[in-house]
Amino acid sequence: MSEEHSETGTGWPQPAGPGRPAGEPDPRPDAPDPDELSPLAPVEPAEPVEPAEPVEPAERQGEPAPESAAGPEPAPRPVLRRLTSAGAMIAVLLALLGFTLVVQFKTTSTDPTLAATREEDLVRISSDLDSRERRLRQEIEALEESQRQLRSGAQGRQAALDEATRRADELGILAGTLPAVGPGLQVRFSGPEKAMSSTRILDAVQELRGAGAEAMQIQGADGTAVRVIASTYFVDGSDGALVVDGRRLVGPYTILVIGDPATMRTALNIPGGVVSTVRDNGGNVTTEDREVVEVSQLHAPIRLDHARPVS
Repeated sequence: MSEEHSETGTGWPQPAGPGRPAGEPDPRPDAPDPDELSPLAPVEPAEPVEPAEPVEPAERQGEPAPESAAGPEPAPRPVLRRLTSAGAMIAVLLALLGFTLVVQFKTTSTDPTLAATREEDLVRISSDLDSRERRLRQEIEALEESQRQLRSGAQGRQAALDEATRRADELGILAGTLPAVGPGLQVRFSGPEKAMSSTRILDAVQELRGAGAEAMQIQGADGTAVRVIASTYFVDGSDGALVVDGRRLVGPYTILVIGDPATMRTALNIPGGVVSTVRDNGGNVTTEDREVVEVSQLHAPIRLDHARPVS
């Protein structure tokens, strides 16, 4: 191989003609793009470009600066919300409020007593409520009529006197200073001492009052009777006896009461009431309707030492 071939490094002679300085474009129209490298021409290795050093940002409060600029970028930290004490307290209060509402709703929506009551007992309770409503309406009508009579001018004076007399009689019956007569019940208690204790008799008296009893008295087996009024008390005595307002009675006991018989009988026979309680303790309660009940036992009026009516 000649020297010309060896100089080109390809075995072919270089084209004749003057050489071009480096970087100057080829004036020939069919010259290749200077950016494209010939596969036969030697490719000079590109000089490595050093990456520019990134400008270090100001150190964030609470975050350390990166160890090396060329190192991998640290992953972003997740944002965590701190649960403050006020937020925790609000959450607890809301939970308690929700629990209270649920319990109240369940309590008011279901009544275990009425749910377990038989249909005939519910009918009696409804009848009792209707009777009370009728009685209250009658009282309202009577009071309105009295009011109209008192305002009627010439007849007002006589109407006022009649009304005062009627009210005095009613108060005398309630206070036990006047006898009374009318339809009602005879209630008889019999059985062991536990079944006829003072607690059971007091429960019966309260049930009768709640059912509209207007006057009543209680008497023992020996005929001793005591008028029952608002201040009457009941105490267990010795040998199974019953002490009523300081007087000793022996069983069995009989209560005479004036009022609506059906309403009072229903009140005594309510499930879980007086009759069922006495029977659970081995006793018995019998009721008898009467068209005429006479409450004749009187209560001694209280002597007033200091009070006097205002005229």
